This record gives sequence, C-alpha cells and structure tokens, in this order.
Amino acid sequence: MEPIVRDRLQVLRYTGKSLIEIEDQAAVEYPLTIHIDNEEFATVVCTPANLKELVVGFLASEGMIRNIGDISSLEIDEHQGFAYVELKVKQVISKEYYSKRMIGSCCGKSRQFYFYNDAKTAKTIMSRQKISAGQCLELMEEMQKSSEEFQLTGGVHNAALCTEDELLFSYSDIGRHNALDKIFGHCLINNISLKDKVIVFSGRISSEVVLKVAKIGAGILISKSAPTTLGIDLAHDLGITAIGFARNGQLNIYTHPERIVAVSS
Repeated sequence: MEPIVRDRLQVLRYTGKSLIEIEDQAAVEYPLTIHIDNEEFATVVCTPANLKELVVGFLASEGMIRNIGDISSLEIDEHQGFAYVELKVKQVISKEYYSKRMIGSCCGKSRQFYFYNDAKTAKTIMSRQKISAGQCLELMEEMQKSSEEFQLTGGVHNAALCTEDELLFSYSDIGRHNALDKIFGHCLINNISLKDKVIVFSGRISSEVVLKVAKIGAGILISKSAPTTLGIDLAHDLGITAIGFARNGQLNIYTHPERIVAVSS
C-alpha cells in the first residue's frame, strides 16, 4: 500500500537571497475507482488511507445506501486502486440521476440547486443542541493539532466528529469532501449516533460541504475557512449552524446562531 505522505522530495527553495536544495514532504494523491454490482460508478481522487470508511461514506452520501446493512460485500484492491461493492438490493445506476439539477417547490431560496440524489439524502436538522463559542475554538485547535499529515505536508484537509466537549475522531484527506465521507463511513460502520454531534472542518463552507453535513446529520459545522453565499443559503434552509473563520480567538456565525452561547456555562 502506498504511504499517505511521500518524503525526501528534492526541492529548491528560494530564501529571499538564494536558492538552496532541501528535502520536503508531500501528500500522496491516489485514484480509487468504485464498482457497484460489477458496474463502474465513480472514481474518487483521495488520500490512500481509511478507504473502507471513504467508500461507505461516499455511497451513503450519494444515496446508494442508507446503512451498512445495505452492503452485501465490499472488497478493496489497494494495489490496483479499485473498490468492489455488492448491494443486497440491486439498483439501476443512472448517471443523469447524479448530475441533473432538480427544481423544487420548497420556499427555501437555495433548494433549486439540489440534485436528485441530494434531495433524497439531505436532512433538515432540528437539533436544539448548544455549544459555547469558546468550545468551538477549542475543538478547532484540537483538530488541527491532531493531524500529523497536515503538520508534515500542509496539503490535506481535516474533518472531525465531536461532542460539545471533546473530539471523538478525525480524518485527513487531500479532498475536503473525502474527509467528510470518511467521517460518515466511520459512523455507519461503527453504528455511531449522530444526534447532537458537531463537525469541525478545515475547508471552506461551500454548498457541497453543507449538503454533506446535512446528509451526515450534524447540526453544527465549524470551519476555519470562509463560506460561500450558496453555502450560507443552504445552511439556513437545512437548519445547520454554519461557523466560519474559527481561528485566532474569533469566529463568525452565519446561520442559526441560537445554538451558540457567548460563554461557557
């Protein structure tokens, strides 16, 4: 199996005065092609670690499965870069289903951007969970410190599943969506309840990321990065508290601020 970090790369670094030769490290980029019932479904470019969690989370996010019991078998050929999945109930895989935009009748201003599989799997979050702003910042700091891959390369995204008080587990990947799928897959494989959980995330809050979080079922998303306008609109519609720029002792709350308190109780 290829390592997730490749080290001892020969690099020329400009120091402001001269060029010097150094050794550096880089995150490995790895294509994984997923077959469902002997039909090619998708190729995911990812970090070659926790591939079972990635495949399970990706299939759930795409609406192909609802729980781990929907999978009859899952085999991963790490050397060749293939995952072979057999479902207990065979599905007709329509490419149009996964690429055609659905115009809905919902009053939410962003719902017309849903694709058919998103409408099938995204959930509106009704949680009344509370968390303090200080806890948000502490969870972000803990996630960043826990990622050895990020410390070595600076080339991966991180995602963590948390309670208000502690980081439960985290994953890293070159793809921000993959890191979230690994979270989702871990929860499905291990039957972890997602009620009143928090997602801490290193990437920007785009519409795709908000939809991933809605499919996972978390009501609070904390990011160190910026949101997009459609990401904010979707978070508002889906009942997700979207927090951005959580760093340096500050954060911005973009949607559903009722879940955030200024000080710890």
